[in-house]
Amino acid sequence: MNYDAIIIGGGPAGATAAAILAQHRRKVLVLEKDSFPRYHIGESLIPYCYYPLQRIGMVDKLKQSRFTKKYSVQFASIGGKVSQPFYFFNHLDNEVALTWQVTRAEFDTMMLENARQLGADVRNNIRVKSAIEEDGSVKGVVAQDAAGNEHVFRAPLTIDASGRNGFFATRKGWRIHDEKLKKVAIWTYFKGAKRDPGYDEGATTVAYLPQKGWFWYIPLVDDTVSVGVVADKDYLYDQQRDPAAIFRREVAKNLWIKDHLSTGTQFGQYQVTGDFSYRSRYCAADGIVLTGDAFAFLDPVFSSGLYFALLGGQLAGDAAEKALQENDVSAGRFSEYGEAFCAAIEAMRKLVYAFYDREFNFKDFLTRYPHLAADVTDCLIGNVEKDFSEMFEAVKEFADVPAPLPHGRPYIVSEKAAG
Repeated sequence: MNYDAIIIGGGPAGATAAAILAQHRRKVLVLEKDSFPRYHIGESLIPYCYYPLQRIGMVDKLKQSRFTKKYSVQFASIGGKVSQPFYFFNHLDNEVALTWQVTRAEFDTMMLENARQLGADVRNNIRVKSAIEEDGSVKGVVAQDAAGNEHVFRAPLTIDASGRNGFFATRKGWRIHDEKLKKVAIWTYFKGAKRDPGYDEGATTVAYLPQKGWFWYIPLVDDTVSVGVVADKDYLYDQQRDPAAIFRREVAKNLWIKDHLSTGTQFGQYQVTGDFSYRSRYCAADGIVLTGDAFAFLDPVFSSGLYFALLGGQLAGDAAEKALQENDVSAGRFSEYGEAFCAAIEAMRKLVYAFYDREFNFKDFLTRYPHLAADVTDCLIGNVEKDFSEMFEAVKEFADVPAPLPHGRPYIVSEKAAG
């Protein structure tokens, strides 16, 4: 069957790109290997998620949802002292200041159903097995359904939004890990754990540990809290290998986390992932463009995962529509897309590097440079198109600021010839 565009993966990035193309009345096919709802980690939205969500008609649906309202982020010291919460409404005077802590099984289902309602052909339980490449360009995919039947789908453009599995980048050997951000996360869930009162009930709390490790504490619906510990692998696994034992050991090292979990009951598995900061060497090749986690993922300390999935899906959807209009789906056509997406990631990446630097903390930085508080807040809430050059020049006095990664641009003909 022939389509204008095929999207591999129905997560937030794929659903956003599909929705945008469907709004342009494109014949778009979404192939998702899982049935929905399905479990996924990455549960916290940041304020600037509002704009891609508004673009595809999701904001009103979220307002009517049961998801926990999130008004702020706060930081808890090892000794249990909590910072003044960063209230988004003190920085933003519109409804962008309200965001949500989402249960991904429900949120992702809402997103995919939204794309379907807008006109996308969405198919679950069908796994893409291979790309159809002709004359050096991707012309479609071969997929297999749950019954084992193979299907051939053709389109001038394919968008890879396959998540961390990275359908195209994995097969091409394009994924490059960020060597400075090789962290491990161990997480689980609690019922009945403490929540702070008032506006702080839905706050994301980042609770510090020794060696620049940290906990996330995310209040969800149904009296559930998502709690995870992130740190260097050598630090977490220096004494034991059992994730549950490591998690409990680290809980005892932060008094705020220990106190807030004291009334709760842990349930479900202790889950583990590692080496989760990476970027593809290329964002596109002829006939294919990568987006969301299939293209890049950044350390979760500032809850940027869902934001970059939504932003990436929007940017890819817009770039795809323009390419289809001009009947040019060559790799070079996506240079502007790659530049824009990489620039957005780089702004947050610099702040993540500063966070993990032993010589840096936000309190000392803002004491010396109080006029840069707005810049820090803008970066944390996702306003990454802003010029942060002054802020990062000041950050250099406390921490190393990384140079932009050279990869993430299209795989163009000149590079093929060179390599």
